[in-house]
Amino acid sequence: MINRVVLVGRLTRDPEMRYTQSGIAVTRFTLACDRPFSGQDGKRETDFIDCVVWRKQAENVAQYLKKGSMAGVDGRLQISSYEGQDGQRRYRAEVVADSVRFLEPRGASGQREQAPSGDVFSGGESSGSGWGAAASSTSSQSSNKGFEADPFSGGGKIDLSDDDLPF
Repeated sequence: MINRVVLVGRLTRDPEMRYTQSGIAVTRFTLACDRPFSGQDGKRETDFIDCVVWRKQAENVAQYLKKGSMAGVDGRLQISSYEGQDGQRRYRAEVVADSVRFLEPRGASGQREQAPSGDVFSGGESSGSGWGAAASSTSSQSSNKGFEADPFSGGGKIDLSDDDLPF
């Protein structure tokens, strides 16, 4: 059997972290994920999907993500039931995250500005701080934090021979 869910979206509110009685961290958040098509009225629809993450990743999510942050979630769908105050049986669907990737650099979700062309952002695993490296290619300097300068930025020719190709 397969139960796999992959989501990319923005947090609708700040994550809520709590600890179980045995001291295990659990964080809940909701992702807003746009549908890839428009409805009959021409508007894009959005799904709001509840997610839960446990242990160290829960602490990282609570510490580094906030309302508006873009995140990628890989996990499984879980359906639970409970009895409501009116005595009716209620069902709840949520994604239990195996991993959460932070898809923006720190502070980017608050700014919402278009990154200058040439900037590269990569999300990181949630070990350590969980943030990927950010490099700016504002010029062809060699101090691009580990990234090479863009060979196409100058508009000049690139000298390649058949020996340079991997195939």
